[in-house]
Amino acid sequence: MLKSGAQAPDFSLAPGPGPDRVRLSDFRGSPVVIMFVPLAFSGTCTAEFCHIAENWAVWGDLNAEILGISIDSPFVNAKWREEMGVPFPILSDFNRDASRAYGVLYDEFYGLKGVAKRSAFVIDAAGLVVYGWVSDDADVMPPYDEIIQAVATG
Repeated sequence: MLKSGAQAPDFSLAPGPGPDRVRLSDFRGSPVVIMFVPLAFSGTCTAEFCHIAENWAVWGDLNAEILGISIDSPFVNAKWREEMGVPFPILSDFNRDASRAYGVLYDEFYGLKGVAKRSAFVIDAAGLVVYGWVSDDADVMPPYDEIIQAVATG
């Protein structure tokens, strides 16, 4: 896992089908919250992103970009986002480049290889990691209060 003070690895990931890409470096000058989840449409992952959407007043007031990342295809993530109605992009890390760069890949997840661990990173306006959390338990929700505090103080 990346440590606080490390330069956050840049990435270029699809927010949906098509040629558009979202790059972390596009947000320099603003804080960013990156939320990796194991698999689209799974119960805990859906609950995580719905919790953020349902509490959007708090998250939106952070003046930070929120980026969800799943290893699922852009087509799956676009449908999942639409069904949940979340106000932030869910990016496809289908090739696992971002998950690998952030050190959040399971060696094996219920017989599957290349699944991202539930994790969260707060990146400051200069592109440095100011907070990181990674869980080996896919059913554990992220510590939202810690993440919000890291954005507020980062």
